[in-house]
Amino acid sequence: MDALSLLHSRNSASKLCEPAPTDEVLENMFKAALRAPDHMWLRPWRFLTIRGDSRHDLGQLFVKSAKLRRRQAGESAMTDQEIAKLAAKPLRAPLIITVIARIKEHPKVPAVEQVISAGCAAHGLLLAAHAQGYAGVWRTGPNAFDTTVMQGLGLQTNESIVGFLYLGTVDGNYKTLRELSIDDYKQPWPVSLQIKD
Repeated sequence: MDALSLLHSRNSASKLCEPAPTDEVLENMFKAALRAPDHMWLRPWRFLTIRGDSRHDLGQLFVKSAKLRRRQAGESAMTDQEIAKLAAKPLRAPLIITVIARIKEHPKVPAVEQVISAGCAAHGLLLAAHAQGYAGVWRTGPNAFDTTVMQGLGLQTNESIVGFLYLGTVDGNYKTLRELSIDDYKQPWPVSLQIKD
């Protein structure tokens, strides 16, 4: 697949099954991620790979954090059905990569730029998976911003979750990509604004 075809055809796949990307495929994916734009070579990212029984552990961490959120909000306890559904979320893909932004104090590189760099690394992972015949979807939700989940995954105080990349082989067909008009998102500059001194 040539590079432009790859970029034009990347699509999220929420229904995933085995096989997961092989070690060789993963190595290529991480090589792509490490080419993310990175001002001052801070390398403001790291990645956790979660597979096998570790996905069950992640599900239990999701349940623990959700129960705590509900309790703190004064809401009713979770039902058995809600617990089972939440615990099974990580089982929707054979591999999950947690993309973490690792923020470093730097006079020239603000935190937001480092988070964007980690986001670019996540996109590089998805593109490289697609290039090698695998599929994925980028998920966040409350668990990505929950301190209990972050602590359970071993994040430091200067780290945050950019997303959970669910990866595997597409189960069925990709959803239809919507055609977007480029002109809806770009315009020449300067625009006709009256700027006063």
